[in-house]
Amino acid sequence: MTSSRPYILRALYDWIVDNDCTPHILVDATQPGVEVPSEYVKDGQIVLNVSPTAVIDLHLSNHRVTFNGRFGGRPTDVAFPVTAVLGIYARENGQGMVFEPDEPPEPPEGGPSPADGPGSDDRPAARRPSLTVVK
Repeated sequence: MTSSRPYILRALYDWIVDNDCTPHILVDATQPGVEVPSEYVKDGQIVLNVSPTAVIDLHLSNHRVTFNGRFGGRPTDVAFPVTAVLGIYARENGQGMVFEPDEPPEPPEGGPSPADGPGSDDRPAARRPSLTVVK
């Protein structure tokens, strides 16, 4: 299945805006493909105000976030992959979500896995998560 991150990102953005709050996105500026003003990056991260009044042409696609914003009064094109988004929250109350780092995709069933190799037989088999009914 595809990543749920872009869908959750769009839903939370709409929820924050619909509640008259200011959406801020926390971005990992060290990832490849991140195009943000480097002078505003601190500790490898940048917080971006993406409210409808702060940006122009905001696009939250399944793979990339793009918009034009003002930094120090200068219009600037900003773009970054959805995988670089670390979280989204409302400035006014901090409500939102922090995303877990993306994990590499699992190999197809029956295909080789990174665990296959010398000594892999000594390891216990990994269990897949499952739901159980608790009364």
